[in-house]
Amino acid sequence: MNTVIKKQHAAHGLRREGAGERVFNCFNYLFLTLLGVILLYPLYYVIAASFTDTNYLISSADKMLLYPHNATVEAYKVVLKYPLIWNGYKNTIFIAAVGVLVNMAMTIMGGYYISRKDLLFRNFIVKAVLLTMFFSGGLIPNYLLVKSLGLLNSPFALILPGAISTYNMIIMRSAFDAIPSELTDAVEIDGGNDVVLLWNILVPITIPTIMVLVLYYLVGHWNSWFPAMIYMSDKERWPLQLVLRKILIETSELSGEAGSDVQSIGEAVKYAVIVVSTIPVLAVYPLIQKHFVKGAMIGSLKG
Repeated sequence: MNTVIKKQHAAHGLRREGAGERVFNCFNYLFLTLLGVILLYPLYYVIAASFTDTNYLISSADKMLLYPHNATVEAYKVVLKYPLIWNGYKNTIFIAAVGVLVNMAMTIMGGYYISRKDLLFRNFIVKAVLLTMFFSGGLIPNYLLVKSLGLLNSPFALILPGAISTYNMIIMRSAFDAIPSELTDAVEIDGGNDVVLLWNILVPITIPTIMVLVLYYLVGHWNSWFPAMIYMSDKERWPLQLVLRKILIETSELSGEAGSDVQSIGEAVKYAVIVVSTIPVLAVYPLIQKHFVKGAMIGSLKG
């Protein structure tokens, strides 16, 4: 039997690992496991700390937290019972959904436009686009522009000024450039126009890159709070991140007051806020993770 197995291994080109290979593989597995623990522990710490009693967090600030001590959900009750929290979720979901649609439409069309080899003054236009990555109008001109357009206290004040990212548009252009020119030529020979070429041919081919850019834009909208602080005075229209910022400020102030109900959970609230704001994005990531590596590589092949 052993002879037969050896012959089968030899027939399939298989060989036993040498001692050096086994040592290397063991070291490799241990190193990657340790690296994974180091990278994941901060996330685990935040989750465990959000369920831990604040007094323990303060007294053991310099120690590792392996599990929630004196487990409690009071911090989450403070966060989730805050009057503006659900409005914040609703506003952020709307801004993220509409914002990503606008971002991707602009990015795809812009990337296609500057990827055309027959574009008149192509080099000049590309350089003009790249210039916007280094210079901007500044905060005050942007505010005056948003105000003059009547967008103050509107969710579109957080969508339209950043409707397109130059960096993401360059990635999209690189993805289009990586497609063989013979394919686009064949479409044009068959009578297809730019709309047919872009939306029926190029977009389906570049889905991995598009999914990566969707993630970039989604995370950007979800985590954004500074533009809302500038353009939004109506608290009912605040996005989630600005609401959470207000919770942190109020919790910090109340934590210093003797006898305050928040005093005993103030530190844990900070971690609960992080969990509440991060979990939705983490839930989306696995849905597009399979496209992420391929899409990022496609976009990085050409400048």
